Parts: sequence; structure tokens; C-alpha cells
Amino acid sequence: MNPVTLLPFIVLIGAMFLMTRSAKKKQAAAAQMRNEMQPGTGVRTIGGMYATVKELHDDTVLLEIAPGVHAIYAKNAIGAVLDDAEYNRIVHGDDENGLDLDGTVVPDDASSLTEDDADKDASDEARIDLGKNTEDAEPKDDESGKKSEGKDDGEADAK
Repeated sequence: MNPVTLLPFIVLIGAMFLMTRSAKKKQAAAAQMRNEMQPGTGVRTIGGMYATVKELHDDTVLLEIAPGVHAIYAKNAIGAVLDDAEYNRIVHGDDENGLDLDGTVVPDDASSLTEDDADKDASDEARIDLGKNTEDAEPKDDESGKKSEGKDDGEADAK
């Protein structure tokens, strides 16, 4: 056989080898991360639930979802082991940077978007009525001033 015809097969086999090798590395890193869990560590499951590790077993882990609420999960269900600062920031809302520098209060509702009564009277005069005029219900022809003969919007006069 000609080596040129074998070249695509060699490239395909090489690409498959590289892809499986990187996938194995990711699996090994995930397994190592799961094995390094300790009781008291904050974790995120693959379903997106945050919990604290209470007990570790061979293939399972006991998680405390809320105070006094425990659930048993497979170790493979742990998506990430979080450090204490990140876990507290996500779960408890602890902000170690203190971003509230100017003391701005953000309302929980849209009350700040409504107008005051004094502003309301002034803005009533500037409002434009967008409703239809009921006196002129039928459209008139622009050229003759007569009412149009059943023509809808967009219809041409030409036949």
C-alpha cells in the first residue's frame, strides 16, 4: 500500500490517543480531589447543591445539606471541593472584601421607580395621548378628502 493512503488513518488514531489521554488525566484529577475530602469541607455536587462533608466512606459520603439535614451521596457525585472562603461566600453570603463602600441601599421592589405626586402633576401636562380619536373613525383619502372605499392599510389604488 501507498503510505499516503495510510496517513489519514494514522492521524485519526493519533488524535484518538491524545483525546483519551487528556480524558484520563481529568478523571484522575477528579478522583484525587474526591479522595482528599475531609470532614468539614464544603463541596458542590454535580447537581449544583452545596453541602458540608460530615463522614467519608469507601464509595459514599455523608453530606450535611442544612443544619440537621443529612444525605448520603456517591463520591462520584461530588463535582468540586471548595475552600472555606469560597464556600462561605457562596453559601452564607460572606463578603470578605466589604464591597459596600458608600452605604448605598438598593430597594427590594420597584418603589424607587415610581414617581412622586408632585412630579406626577407636572408630567401629566407633558404626556401625549396615543389613543385613537373616536370622532374620525374611518380613514379619509388624502387627495379628495373623501372616505376611502374599503381599502386597508398597504393596499394600492392601482388595479
